Amino acid sequence: MADSNRYKMSAQRLEELKKELYNMQTVRAKEVAEQIKEARSFGDLSENSEYDEAKTEQGKLYSKMAEIQDLIEHAEITEESEDLGKVGLGSIVTVKDLEFDSIEKYKIVGSQEANPLEGKISDDSPIGKALYGHESGETVIVEAPGGNYSYEIISIEK
Repeated sequence: MADSNRYKMSAQRLEELKKELYNMQTVRAKEVAEQIKEARSFGDLSENSEYDEAKTEQGKLYSKMAEIQDLIEHAEITEESEDLGKVGLGSIVTVKDLEFDSIEKYKIVGSQEANPLEGKISDDSPIGKALYGHESGETVIVEAPGGNYSYEIISIEK
């Protein structure tokens, strides 16, 4: 979560969330309501596992909808950095891990778009914070829970 209940994200991510919420409110909510209606037709609700499952599904759906609604309401649209020489939002940064002599590539994104498995790291993460605002050729120290790591910035792409 970002500062004071704000969630950093791109305009594209905000639109994706709005579409997802709309789909949940229309298509998915109707599907779950239909499951509940069908399960009720099976009779005694006290021993009706289909009804219990449908109600549980409805609870999960409403919870997810509330979560997405909160993200939308507290979205902070982040613009990609215009400074081509420095690491900023939207930068694709190639770094060399000086301890393991390995090359890694990261895209710096807002907190709601982070996905380390896809190489997308948040500007709020330890690596993102360390790289932010630095230039090619600089060495940065990443202060992480597991210790400090040194990275050399090889290149920055936009």
